[in-house]
Amino acid sequence: MIAKLSGRLDATGEDWAVVDVGGVGYLVHCSSRTLAALGEVGEGCTVHTQLQVSENDMRLLGFADSAERDWFRLLTGVQGVGSKVALAILSALSTGELRDACGKGDAAMVARAQGVGPKLAGRIVNELKDKAGGMPGGSGGFAAGVAAPAGSKGADAASALENLGFKPAVAAQAVARALEELGEGASEGDLIRVALKKAAG
Repeated sequence: MIAKLSGRLDATGEDWAVVDVGGVGYLVHCSSRTLAALGEVGEGCTVHTQLQVSENDMRLLGFADSAERDWFRLLTGVQGVGSKVALAILSALSTGELRDACGKGDAAMVARAQGVGPKLAGRIVNELKDKAGGMPGGSGGFAAGVAAPAGSKGADAASALENLGFKPAVAAQAVARALEELGEGASEGDLIRVALKKAAG
């Protein structure tokens, strides 16, 4: 089982990336959030993976963090949710939003994902309602006891810091402090710049 890849981002497409690890290119299928978190082609990256094997296919799924991978496993355990639908949901919602939607039984939020109708969204929140509370949230795999920075900009900034090697808890705290200093209206670039200083300090 391949659990994680660390290498250079070789190429990306609409829902996939190729990660070069020691001269071997691994094709990984990803959500749009993971693709955004991986950075620019040519840069170093780390992706958490899940190998999926079926009768006529074998594919590697990639995730920005272990929290997203945990949610993927939960989602694909629901009848009618395959890898494509699970990645669409993880593209539309952060893990924090997904946890909240399932916890509150908010099927309409899950139905925002491409290819997910009201009936399937209802089944997903009903089946995962009891499991959602114990799942990690925040699109950066924030550690227990660390509040995920509010809004997707904060979550994306935390993911960017993690990609630079900072631990999830450190990244989350740095972004939260940057948000306090700059306010909710700050751009993602400014958030990352200020959070980097705080994390490094």
